Amino acid sequence: MATVAEVTYRILRARGLTTIFGNPGSNELPFLAHMPEDFTYVLGLHEGAVVSMADGFALATGGPAFVNLHAASGSGNAMGGLTNAVYSHSPLVLTAGQQVRSTIGQEVMLANVDATALPQPLVKWSSEPACAADVPRTIDQAVHTALLPARGPVYVSVPYDDWAADADPDSELLPGRTVRGGASLSQEQVTELVALLDRAQNPLLVLGPQVDAAGANADAVRLAEALRAPVWIAPSAPRCPFPTRHPAFRGVLPAAVREVSTAFEGHDLVLVVGAPVFRYHQYLPGRYLPEGTRLVQITEDPKEAARAPFGDAVVAPVGPALAALADGVSVAARPPLPALPPFPAPRTSPHSVHPDELFALLREHAPDDALYVVESTSTAASFWSQMDLREPGSYLFPASGGLGFGLPAAVGAQLGRPDRQVVGVIGDGSANYGITALWTAARHRIPVVILVLKNGTYGALRWFGEVLGTGETPGMDVPGIDFTALARGYGVPARSVSDGAAFVLALKDALSADGPSLIEVVTADLDEEGGPR
Repeated sequence: MATVAEVTYRILRARGLTTIFGNPGSNELPFLAHMPEDFTYVLGLHEGAVVSMADGFALATGGPAFVNLHAASGSGNAMGGLTNAVYSHSPLVLTAGQQVRSTIGQEVMLANVDATALPQPLVKWSSEPACAADVPRTIDQAVHTALLPARGPVYVSVPYDDWAADADPDSELLPGRTVRGGASLSQEQVTELVALLDRAQNPLLVLGPQVDAAGANADAVRLAEALRAPVWIAPSAPRCPFPTRHPAFRGVLPAAVREVSTAFEGHDLVLVVGAPVFRYHQYLPGRYLPEGTRLVQITEDPKEAARAPFGDAVVAPVGPALAALADGVSVAARPPLPALPPFPAPRTSPHSVHPDELFALLREHAPDDALYVVESTSTAASFWSQMDLREPGSYLFPASGGLGFGLPAAVGAQLGRPDRQVVGVIGDGSANYGITALWTAARHRIPVVILVLKNGTYGALRWFGEVLGTGETPGMDVPGIDFTALARGYGVPARSVSDGAAFVLALKDALSADGPSLIEVVTADLDEEGGPR
């Protein structure tokens, strides 16, 4: 008779989950001891990096990712990375080892007391099977739950003595099951939305990460061109759903009520597709909408639809919805949108590489279909002004704003998409949160290129200090860190550059390497102590 572990691995294989991201503890060893040879274990040195690597892998491949954590302590370490996976709708299947069933109530060492409550309310679903025989079915339920709309992470705690138990013979039926989502827009809804768009005098589109996740970027372009409508990306964008050099593109909406409302001035209809309404950040209160503006939202997430404070909402898969609307609307009589002006001349710095210059050089010398994983918030304006993102799946950003996603996610994304070059654009403040992922990249010879933008400070916090009027506060600077030495210590070749020509040479070498590379790019003039001047 097959064991619980053997049947579980058959289920994982049937679901394509043969890559396991983890950092093991004693509770996890009985599960890992049974790992088949066709599975790959990707070891991370900290659970936060493990979850972010899996997150990047899932976002880049469009499929699920399997994570194996250590009891309560490992799950706790993973929480920061988990917040990003929640808001990016990443289908992560998180498992954690649990103590032997008969000892949990005694709260022995490494018992995960009330295990299902630990990851809540972040995960879609959390479970600890009631008996060993129910473990395979619970794991199967977890995979399907993570993948059904709206996608998101799930969590299963498994007592480690369950793995050697005999499986229920009927559990052999599980690998052959299929579960699919449905419920697209009805024809009545399509007709109503098409009529609404056709009647609009000056419509505007706001696109979100679900568009890019669905690969519906081309249909978004078709709809924008038919309507001759400008396109914004929703605030706090974790993905790029629209080509950034298209005449309709207007940029990323600011993350404040007053500024979003200002951007909507003069538009009678705003159609939001694949995004919440809205993920604001800085508190600048005002009216949600200008007078005379109507907003309609199409989202795959019923929670996003329910919690929006204004507008009408339709819950449906955004890919088919965009295709149906693009097919149905009439070509507008409005004049064509003007072409975008040339890229602005990049600013330069005398003793460093200005972010404008860095991204202009990256645009010129990196592959056109490169996938950028960005966690450098203070350089966002420079990035969006200088980059030319054309392909779906070209941009990933921490969806919850929690640091530590970028560097490990770049490693995971490159592992998942070996056909595309992944470039991590990571601030020096952010890099420290996930630096251990460099070891994993070196261990598996993952050819990711990591750029650490070194300005010696938390630049985004300094900007927020100006917004909030807090002035100079403690903990703003991170001077004196040698990222080249750190990278080499983990086995990753690295060099530091402080001018554009040196950066181009370093980038060309990194792109031709057969393993990971790190380039420390000095992006601000630093004093002798390593801090910003």
